[in-house]
Parts: sequence; C-alpha cells; structure tokens
Amino acid sequence: MSTITAFPAQAGEVSAITGEGEKKGRLYSLDALRGFDMFWIMGGGSIFHEIAKATGSPFWGAIAEQLEHPDWNGFHFYDLIFPLFLFMAGVSTPYSVGRELEKGKSRTQLLLRVIKRGLILVLLGVIYNNGLQLHPVSEIRFCSVLGRIGLAYMFANIIYLYTKERAQMIWFVGIIVAYWLLLKFTAAPGFAPGDLTMQGNFASYLDRLIVPGKLYLGIHDPEGFASTFPAISTAMLGIITGNLLRNSPMLPVKKVGVMAVTGVIFLVLAQIWNLDFPINKNLWSSSFVLQVGGISLLLLALFYYVIDIAGYKKWAFFFRVIGMNSILIYISAHFIDWSYTNNAFFKWLGQLVGEPFGAVALAITLVFVKWLFLYFMYKKKVFLKV
Repeated sequence: MSTITAFPAQAGEVSAITGEGEKKGRLYSLDALRGFDMFWIMGGGSIFHEIAKATGSPFWGAIAEQLEHPDWNGFHFYDLIFPLFLFMAGVSTPYSVGRELEKGKSRTQLLLRVIKRGLILVLLGVIYNNGLQLHPVSEIRFCSVLGRIGLAYMFANIIYLYTKERAQMIWFVGIIVAYWLLLKFTAAPGFAPGDLTMQGNFASYLDRLIVPGKLYLGIHDPEGFASTFPAISTAMLGIITGNLLRNSPMLPVKKVGVMAVTGVIFLVLAQIWNLDFPINKNLWSSSFVLQVGGISLLLLALFYYVIDIAGYKKWAFFFRVIGMNSILIYISAHFIDWSYTNNAFFKWLGQLVGEPFGAVALAITLVFVKWLFLYFMYKKKVFLKV
C-alpha cells in the first residue's frame, strides 16, 4: 500500500542554481515549504489559538481567526494549507515523473505508477476518515483530503504524461473556466441557475446524488467529487511551475521574477473573479484556484530565492525535517496519541507555567514532540513514501 523506505536523505540533492543541477536534483526549498505548510497542521495553528485564549487580545484573536476556515465564502490563511500542498505535489512532478521519462521509462509504466499512487492515497483517505473498523456503507465518509490529493495528482500527472507544456496551460485554464460555467448556469433542483449557496449549488447537489456513504456536512462535502475537478488545475499549476524551475533555460533569478509577477497577476484576477464567482474553499471555486495559486507562487518564489539561490538553508532545516515526512505526520494523528505522549513528558511544564499560559506551553511542546519524532526518522533516513 505505502512503503517506508530508507535512503540517504541528501541523495541526489544539489543546489538549484545550476541548470544541470535543477534537472537532476531535489529542491531544498520545496521540502522546506512543504514543511512550513505542514507545520500549521501538526500543531502550529493550535499555538496561536492558545495564545489568543490566554491573552484575550484582539490582535492574537485576529491571527487565530486566520487559522480557521470561514463557514462558506471568503478566505483565511488556513484555506491555503491544503491547496499549497497539492500545488507542491505538482511542482515535484517534473523532478520525479519527468526524470523517469528521461531515463527511458515508458509512459505506460509511469501511467500505471501514477494511477497506483492516486488510488493508494484515496484508500488512505478512507482509512484516515473511518479508521480500521467495519462500518455500514451509509456511515462511511469516502471523500477525504488525501483522496482529493490522490485524484487531483493522478489526473494532473496523466495530463503531464501525454501533453506538452502549452497544452498543460490550456488544461489549467480550461478546467477552471468550465467549472465556473457549470456552476453559473446550473443549480440544485428548486434553485435558480447560478445559486452558490451550500444547499443550492450544483456541485454539492451532484455529490448528494452520486457520492456513496455520508458527506462531511450532510448536504455538502468540502472534498466532494465535483469540486475535485478544479483541484486538478491547482496540481496543474504546480506542474507548470515545476517545468519552469527544472526545464527553462532562464537564469534562476528570472524564474523567481516570473513566479512573483504571475502570482501577483493571479491574486488580482482572483479578486475580480470573486465578484461573480466568490472565493470559496468548500467549492474550490475558480477564483479560489487563482487566489491560492497566486499565494503559492509567491511563497515558492520567496523560498526558492532565499534557500536555493541565496543559499540560506540553515534556518529552513526545521521545516525540511517536517517536509521530508509530510504524509507520515499527517496520518500519524489517527494512530498515535500525541497528546498522551506530550503530557507524559511535559505536563509538569504546563503546571509550572500555570494558567492561562500553561496551555500555550503544552501546545508548543506538542509540536516539539512531533518534530523530534520526525527528526529521529530523518536521522535514520527513513521516509514514508506512497
């Protein structure tokens, strides 16, 4: 299903400053950005929530609010976590699948591998949602974060395998435009065309109609079938970016400029499109694709410049340790009682600090305990790969 592999953590890794190095190597900045992304899921967000509770400060409260999802329309920083991960999965495609093509692997071989990986992630998502228990089908939630990553990754990689770069760009644009038109001119029965409420939009209605088991919100699932299609565009944007980083003859600094300028343009277009098709993570709306795509491009441009071009790597080691085992730390929450472990080692510290900041201290140590586990895996050169 998935494998624990042991190999040199630095194998094949080189600075991305030289063109030949980029083609062969692993981007340190990509691992670091992936770790930065996962940091918020593995407990970084909880630290700020506890600080907000302890201080009662409007400032910390505003930050904590950014680490929650809006109920429906709108955008908070926390909405970026999932699509940023999917974007980075796309960026890695030219470095993995592309390299295998160059080594002589056939497209059929790689197609089977891509499909296998996608379906394994779907299965892991079902297990993550429901545990290793028997449930009636009606009580199983089949939609999941890992499932969406698996399906979007799979279809984006299939497009990558059988198309050139120009066609990949057309697919990126075509999917989000088609999705916008679909939701603009359709609706659930009894609602006016273009209704984008949770009850009335066509994507949620389609999920209620065809998705087996239960939906996360009863009438809607944020990882539903229909909204997976625009998520393919998020992965495609990552692939297009990976092509730029690995294959373009541009100087690395110019690549940073292209990513930064494109990111800003995407953010402007997202605000314009928001007027007609609101930014909405639940629907993975087309404006949301541009919003998160723009921010993802800006973040990757920053990390790539600072780490791979300027060479400032030491500060990013903390995040790289997380990023090298991102799937492992994500699924571990369902199989390891991290709170129990944290209390076993550090409850005394929370008691010593006292209220109201004892909970803040324990939130910090929880991240520390998880990071130490990942560091141990890193030092042993053991990584979970799907």
